[in-house]
Amino acid sequence: MKLTVQNRQAKVSVVPLAATLVIKALKELERDRKKMKNIKHNGDISLDDVVETAKVTCPRSMAKDLSGTIKEVLGTCVSMGCMVDGKDLKDLLQENSDGDVEVPLD
Repeated sequence: MKLTVQNRQAKVSVVPLAATLVIKALKELERDRKKMKNIKHNGDISLDDVVETAKVTCPRSMAKDLSGTIKEVLGTCVSMGCMVDGKDLKDLLQENSDGDVEVPLD
């Protein structure tokens, strides 16, 4: 949640988290959180979706640049159990650390 106060007028806006953006990229259906617990997301998303999610979450991230934010989003994908381009995420994280993955400068 983001609360902005200007001239004694409060404005509330919802800021999406990386996990919700990854679930939207997986195109999964809505679920009842009280009835369905401990869901494993076994879908597959593209690296472009990961980069777009990193661009959205970059202002709130503690990383210096976009590659660090991509690592945070990939870590979220590891904890959720989904795959990126059919690859093992730990190998993809290592490739990102080595600089083998091209990161746009925007």
